[in-house]
Amino acid sequence: MAEIHDFQAELDTTGLYCPEPIMLMHNRVRDMQAGEVLKVVASDPATTRDVPKFCQFLGHELTHQQQVGDSYVYFIRLG
Repeated sequence: MAEIHDFQAELDTTGLYCPEPIMLMHNRVRDMQAGEVLKVVASDPATTRDVPKFCQFLGHELTHQQQVGDSYVYFIRLG
């Protein structure tokens, strides 16, 4: 599948389980600017619930979310 989303940073949390992916996302967005896009790849199904809540709580925009095989891919635009 062709990559259609521009992103400035990528975080691969494959193999990690709640709450580790969210903790790593918190750390990663600290180094980013508003408007930049973070691509997150995860294997934990709980991220389908946790990532949208993370975005809602912190004012970020979840611009795209999809499942690719056993992985979950998220694109988050920082608020």
